[in-house]
Amino acid sequence: MDRAVMADVQRGLLKRWMPRGMSLGTGVAGGGTLVERVMAARGLAERRAAEAFFDVRLSQLHDPSLMAGLDRAATRIMEEVAAGGPVVIYGDYDVDGVTGTAILMHTIRSVRPDADVSWYIPHRVEEGYGLNREAIEQIAASCIERGARVGRRGLIVSVDCGVTAVGPAIAARDAGVDLIITDHHNGPSAVEDLPCAYAVVHPRRPDSAYPFGELSGAGVAYKLAWRLATLASGSSKVNERLRQVLIELLALAALGTIADVVPLVGENRVLAKHGLGRIKNSPIVGLRALVEASGLAGDEVDAQGVGFKLAPRLNACGRLGHANEAVELLTTDDAARAHEIAEGLTNTNNERRRVEHEIFERACSLAEAAGMHREDRRAIVLAEVGWHTGVVGIVCSRLVEKYGRPCILLGRDGEVCHGSGRSVEGFSLHAALEECREHLMQFGGHDMAAGMRVEAGKLNAFVDAFVNIANERIAVEQLGGVVHFDADASLEELSVEVVKQLGRMEPFGRDNPPVCLRVCGLRIVEAPRLLGGTGKHLALRVADEHGRWSRLVAWGWGERAGELRVGHRIDAVVTPKVSTFQGERVEPVIEDVRVHR
Repeated sequence: MDRAVMADVQRGLLKRWMPRGMSLGTGVAGGGTLVERVMAARGLAERRAAEAFFDVRLSQLHDPSLMAGLDRAATRIMEEVAAGGPVVIYGDYDVDGVTGTAILMHTIRSVRPDADVSWYIPHRVEEGYGLNREAIEQIAASCIERGARVGRRGLIVSVDCGVTAVGPAIAARDAGVDLIITDHHNGPSAVEDLPCAYAVVHPRRPDSAYPFGELSGAGVAYKLAWRLATLASGSSKVNERLRQVLIELLALAALGTIADVVPLVGENRVLAKHGLGRIKNSPIVGLRALVEASGLAGDEVDAQGVGFKLAPRLNACGRLGHANEAVELLTTDDAARAHEIAEGLTNTNNERRRVEHEIFERACSLAEAAGMHREDRRAIVLAEVGWHTGVVGIVCSRLVEKYGRPCILLGRDGEVCHGSGRSVEGFSLHAALEECREHLMQFGGHDMAAGMRVEAGKLNAFVDAFVNIANERIAVEQLGGVVHFDADASLEELSVEVVKQLGRMEPFGRDNPPVCLRVCGLRIVEAPRLLGGTGKHLALRVADEHGRWSRLVAWGWGERAGELRVGHRIDAVVTPKVSTFQGERVEPVIEDVRVHR
C-alpha cells in the first residue's frame, strides 16, 4: 500500500478510514471546491471527463455489433422468429437473469407478436445455477416437437449464464437444437475453451474488443435486444415503434444492472441513469405493481429503492421458491395478475428476511466459535444442515460487512453441500475457487460473488484450501471493515447547494459509491439524542472551531450513545444528505466516528 495513504489511515470506532485515491490532495485548503476535490478523488479531475460523467446520454452506449458473437446470435434469433420456430429463453433465477429474460421476451414479442417464444428458469435449490444438461435435453425435445409444424428445430437462448456450460452445450448440439449463450460471468481465458454453442455473446470474450466489459446479464440482453430491433427495422437505425420499446426496456436493464452490483460506471451508468426514471411510470404493468407493493408509488425510484425494495422482492421467489413468478410479473399484460404476484412477492420477502436473520445469527456464532474472525483465519467457510441455499448468499454479504473478509456459506443436504460466497475488494472469489477446483463438484460466478457445490466428504479439504489461499492473499491490515472517504470537508462547505451538486453523481453503486467525507475537529455540544421508537438510532449536535454547528444522524448507533459525550472532540466520516423535514437543511449521516481521548 502507498506510504502516503498508510500515513493517513485512521481507525474509528467501527472501521479503518482510507482516502479513496492513492494520492490525497483532499485537504480543505488543498485546491478547488469540495465538488472538484471529490471528482478528483474519483479520477475525474479533467473537465471533459467530469462533464461526460454528469451529462449522461444514451448516445454514450456502444454499438451492439462490437460485441463478439452478438450479430451472429441476433441474426439466428430473427431467422427462427421469422420462420415461426420456437425460441426458449433460459434465464438465471436472480434479478439480473429475470430482467434480462423479460427484456428478450418483450423485444421478440414486439418484433413479432405471434412469435413462439417462452422462458425457462431453473429452480435454485433443485437445479442450481446455470445451464444444466437435463433441462437442456428436455427443452430441446420440446422445441423439436413444437417446431415440427413449421419444419423448424427451435432455438435456446441463455441469459446471465452458460459461459462455462461445456456439457450442456454438447447436449444441445447432440439433440440438434442451436444454443446461443449470453452471459457476463467469468469465463474461459481462451476462445477454444468456450462452450460449443452456435454463438457465445459476452463482453469479455477472449477475442472481444468490446469497449466496456462490465455489463450485467441484463445489460448484455439489452444489447442483443437493440440489435434485434435494428434487424427488424431493416436499417442501422431502429424504427420509431421499436425505439420506444427499447426506451421503456431501459427500466428493466437498470433494475438488473443495479441489483447485480456491477460497477455503475461507463455503459452501466448510462443504463441505470436513464432506466431509473422510467421504472415508476413504466408501461410494464408488473413493474408498476411491484413499485406499489414496495411502497414507492409516491417517490422517485432511485438506486437505493431498487437495491432495498424492488430487487429483494424479485429475488425472494427465486430464493424461497421459483423465479417463474418474477418473469411472469415482468411480462404479463394482466394488471390484476400483476398485483396478485407483487403482493405475493412482498409476503415471500418478509419470510426471506426471517430466515436470513436466523441463519445470520447462527453463522456468527459458528464463525466466532471456530476462530474464523481472528487474524490467522482470513476467510469464513461454514456449512450447516437446514440452511436454505437460496438465502445464504445474502447472509454472506452481511458477514463480509461485519467481519471484513470473504465468506462462503453452504447448506448441507445429505452428501452434498450447496451454497454461495461473497468477497472483499482485492480478493477474487472466482480465482480462489478455480484453485480449489479439485475439491469442488461445480462452481461459477465472478470476483465478488459465486456459487458452488461440494461433496460433504471433501468439505474439510475445501475449507482448508480456501482459507490458506485467503491467508496468503489478504494482508492482516486489510481485515475488518473499511470506509473510504473522498475528501476532507468543513461544516462551512456542506451547504444545501453543494450537497445537491454532489447528489448529481447518482446513481450510486459499485465503483461509484455514495460520497463520503471526512470532517475533522468537531466537538459534541449536546448529549446524544436517541431516535426511533426503540432508540435504535441517535443524533449528535456538533460544532466546529468557528462555532458553526450541525446535526449528524447515526443509523443503528443507539447502543453507542454512552461512548459519545458532551465535550468529546471527534472526527467523523459522513455521507452528506439534505433533509426536507420542516424545510431543507444539510443533515450528514455518520458512517464512523473517531474520538480524541
